[in-house]
Amino acid sequence: MTQIEMCFSEFNAQDLEGRLRRAREPSRRAAAARRVFAPELSYGRHRGPATPRFRPAAVVALFYRQESEWHIPLTLRADHLDDHAGQVSLPGGAREPGETDEQCAMREMDEELGVADNGIRVIGRLSQLFVFASNFLVQPIVAVTDETPDFMPNPLEVEQLLEVPVTHLLDATNYGSHVITNRAVTCRAPSIVYRNRHIWGATAMMLGELMSVLRESGDERP
Repeated sequence: MTQIEMCFSEFNAQDLEGRLRRAREPSRRAAAARRVFAPELSYGRHRGPATPRFRPAAVVALFYRQESEWHIPLTLRADHLDDHAGQVSLPGGAREPGETDEQCAMREMDEELGVADNGIRVIGRLSQLFVFASNFLVQPIVAVTDETPDFMPNPLEVEQLLEVPVTHLLDATNYGSHVITNRAVTCRAPSIVYRNRHIWGATAMMLGELMSVLRESGDERP
């Protein structure tokens, strides 16, 4: 276990926010983190530019404590959904007219997991990511709460709730790969493995950037 993993459980919300604010060179960090988790045959399309008719969206990485350890909730999306069905994702979705990215992320998390934004504080953003498969330009939001949420997953949208320890995401021994078949094309995607679930694609790229923030703003470098 690395130094950052060992001390991470002792962080408070202010430590977390400070690390996010101290992160350097976000565009270079994002590019490096996304290369690590970019699927084969993606050809860098996630770097954009987005198509003229892209759909704006937002997701949220919510930090909360459970049994004294920081976690982030992820969802296994229901199989009947139009976009990214059966994949593991951060809570989020398409932005509605008049919404800010933060409002969108909080609304979507409430719809998916039954978590109102009372007591949740937005502490930063990651780099935007263009998801070419669904034409979404996604703004990742980072938030924190001092309370352990009482999640109530919406069965119409969420097949399973995954409460992932942040130390698990930081540990590179949990990184693997996943074979994807789409129509007649088969390729391999780097992934983060948690309880036999593969977190890959856009979600892995965003989490990869977030973990690099936690590493690079401390004593350890990625």
